[in-house]
Amino acid sequence: MKNFKFAKTLLAAAACTVVLSGPAMAAEKVYKLKLAETWGANFPIFGDATKNMAAYADKMSNGRLKISIDSSNKHKAPFGVFDMVRAGQYDMGHSASYYWKGKVPNTLYFTTMPFGMTAPEQYSWFYHGGGQELMDEVYGKFNLMSFPGGNTGNQMGGWFQKEINSLEDLQGLKMRIPGFAGEVLAKLGAKPTNIPPGELYTSLERRTIDALEWVGPSLDLRMGFHKIAPYYYTGWHEPATELQFLVNKKKFDRLPADLQAILKTAMKTAAYDMYIHSYHASAENWDSMKKEYPNIQVKTFPAEVTAAMRKANDELLAEKAASDPLAKKILDSQAEYMRKSRAWTDISDKAYLNSLSQ
Repeated sequence: MKNFKFAKTLLAAAACTVVLSGPAMAAEKVYKLKLAETWGANFPIFGDATKNMAAYADKMSNGRLKISIDSSNKHKAPFGVFDMVRAGQYDMGHSASYYWKGKVPNTLYFTTMPFGMTAPEQYSWFYHGGGQELMDEVYGKFNLMSFPGGNTGNQMGGWFQKEINSLEDLQGLKMRIPGFAGEVLAKLGAKPTNIPPGELYTSLERRTIDALEWVGPSLDLRMGFHKIAPYYYTGWHEPATELQFLVNKKKFDRLPADLQAILKTAMKTAAYDMYIHSYHASAENWDSMKKEYPNIQVKTFPAEVTAAMRKANDELLAEKAASDPLAKKILDSQAEYMRKSRAWTDISDKAYLNSLSQ
């Protein structure tokens, strides 16, 4: 009887050990991911999005998911993030989808489009209007997953060395402007180019370019463009600039289901954090810029120029849709969603702001 009781005690202890040690042993397995970002080390707002995402993933996984970040000063390829993540050199990336339009043209639609959706409208399209599924279709062919990675909101139209009074002023204008907007300006006679963030100030100061667009007060104050270009134009080209998190699909598929969910949640939360952070920083920095640099001249493009840009934009979109069924599918989806969402925007936010100006 004593031996029987002793055996029962041992079995109970063993069972308790299995129950307690099983999860503990599982929790000891740590999954490590490496992320390459287009931005330089400690770049504000954009770089904060990656750091926040990694911190969220670490905390929610109780340390089981660790994400290290290499900035462009380390990997030396700010516009090489797509290829590095696709090849598995990095597990993740943080950049802007329209940077890849030269190699995969249909990626450009997922950052923002001239005269397109605002940030709330675009987020609604991504999460509830089929935008994420279309992005999956484009990136899935390249062993990649892509997710919204943080929005700047409506961007300013750029810093100019000279005032734009007519279409003639665009002829030969050398401007740093990426994405579809660059194609629009090229159609009107300008000479668009794309330059890494670290080279923008020097290019404008040395007159290698005549104008540039970057983001808005949230980041432009830090870059110092207001010191070397007097004209600051309101936006038309990027009403809702969404960055992106890229993930190597094979690497993602190797993660346990709970860590996959945690990673998606961390990216989604960090994206929203970046949007509100960018909005706050623009409000704060614009207030400072007005006080410290009262000679900044805020301009809106003349109606003639805006109309020409819209016409060129519509013609280019029609060409894209006619030549590529998937481009047409994406553009039709965006146009239909904007039709519905803009009707609501017009009688809500727009109507409210208009009523205050009466």
